Amino acid sequence: MSNPTTKPASVEFTHRQILTILAGLMMGMFLAALDQTIMATATRTIADDLHGFNIQAWATTAFLITSTISTPLYGKLSDLYGRRPFFLFAIGIFVVGSMLCGLSQNMYELAAFRAIQGIGAGGLMSLALAIIGDIVPPRERAKYQGYFLAVFGTASVLGPILGGFFAGADTILWVDGWRWVFYLNVPIGIAAMAVVAKVLHLPHTRVDHRIDWPGALALIVGLVPLLTVAEQGRDWGWDSGRAFACYIIGAIGLVAFVLAERAYGDEALLPLRLFRNRTIAVGATSSTILGMAMFGGLMTVPLYLQIVKGSSATMAGLQMIPFVFGIMSGSIISGQLIARTGRYRIFPIIGSTLMVAALALFSTIGADTPLWRTMLIMVLMGLGLGGNMQPMITAVQNAVSPREIGVATSSVTFFRSMGGTLGTAIFLSVLFNVLPGKISDAFTAARATPEFQQALQADPAQAQTLQQATAGGGDLSDTSFLDRLSDVIAHPFKEGFSDGIQVVFLLALAVMVIGLIVVFFLPEIPLSLRSAQQQRADDILAAENSDGVPGEVGAGPLRDKPGATEAIPAGQDKS
Repeated sequence: MSNPTTKPASVEFTHRQILTILAGLMMGMFLAALDQTIMATATRTIADDLHGFNIQAWATTAFLITSTISTPLYGKLSDLYGRRPFFLFAIGIFVVGSMLCGLSQNMYELAAFRAIQGIGAGGLMSLALAIIGDIVPPRERAKYQGYFLAVFGTASVLGPILGGFFAGADTILWVDGWRWVFYLNVPIGIAAMAVVAKVLHLPHTRVDHRIDWPGALALIVGLVPLLTVAEQGRDWGWDSGRAFACYIIGAIGLVAFVLAERAYGDEALLPLRLFRNRTIAVGATSSTILGMAMFGGLMTVPLYLQIVKGSSATMAGLQMIPFVFGIMSGSIISGQLIARTGRYRIFPIIGSTLMVAALALFSTIGADTPLWRTMLIMVLMGLGLGGNMQPMITAVQNAVSPREIGVATSSVTFFRSMGGTLGTAIFLSVLFNVLPGKISDAFTAARATPEFQQALQADPAQAQTLQQATAGGGDLSDTSFLDRLSDVIAHPFKEGFSDGIQVVFLLALAVMVIGLIVVFFLPEIPLSLRSAQQQRADDILAAENSDGVPGEVGAGPLRDKPGATEAIPAGQDKS
């Protein structure tokens, strides 16, 4: 039995106070979002400078592993001991990791320091969303959460531009240009810590619980090998000895994790009871599928822009602005409508439908598709994502007791991250497997045309370049040879690449259709008009009035009974 040591006060925050707190939260989230996108255009330069191009993927893998695993830990621990110290810790460890990354002298050091960064990044996103759940009632929450997607979108645009700028500079203030990719995080992080430390003062009732260390250890044993093989499997071979070793160890770890969660019950890292709640089950499943479709499908758009349309990495980042505009618009519109109507179920359904339509349209783009048409599809995809992601977070937070907002929010973020990793691994493998055949077929068809033959005759040197570059279907690790070819000679490669991308989008479309079916099972629970802080205080007061002694924190009448399959917001009727 857990016992509260202090009685929380019922706290209501004004709109101005909420915006002030939001400023600190968004600065922390900006760090995590910017770091993911800024590395996309700087990784190759960093790897070349550190003489570790052949192992550069480990820098990404290390960050991914620690950020994914730490996410549910932050959620559970912050539910027990409060959000503020863990959010400050997450920012602090991210800043320390960033500073160390900037000092790296080889790729192995960079991978180790990126792992430290990932420990911080795991708490930045999930804790920020959980804190909003603490201070804003669900009915109003979607409006504020839209600001977070705006930050995410801004970072998505700025990241590739800043990454290209820093990576392209030999030195800035007598320091290697690429090192500023990491040093940039330091002043932003320090400012975020100062703001959060000053304005984020949430009353919290300390709860004494066992900490599920066996579950945490089992989760690490289960996820580390599976995330590693997801990132490295394409290079190792999915049926290699190392891959099978990862499969076996990962499976053992996951079985041990489930057993640990059953043993710890409500004190588990991810209480299995939560997943008997239909909203949580649908949210976790939908987030996994959404992550697969989003990351697995959209990772190919920048490749298409750079390889097929000839855009630089920086220009490709700018050309993704319509996608960001769609996310922001979809999030803001859905948030405003949820606040006015109190209805959220329709928005994930509409969002998933728009994503299905966008992926279907993406599967039709080819080498000669006008860029404006691709950008319009980006807007449609963004609208779908914006209308899907935040309403689902709102639904999940509304469906659990106030004391479990952290673990519920982190579970959705965790499953979305896992889906993104899985989708990236699957779709990249499919892309690299189909590309050789697609490119070969395109060149076979092109060689029969008079235009292609005349172009080869006009510059015989291109034939040798073409033969070297397309041996085995083409090497995507270096596509600079396209710049040395005429448009007629390069076109079949671009056409074959477009055909390969179409296969990826069709696969993402099939996955998203399943996601659309899943969200139809999302229940509509009336949105509470009180924040989690107010609900906690009211629950304790109700317990004291009923039996004269302090009750369990957050355990209002009917709300958290272990046998309940739907958590009902305090003071509301499920009907």
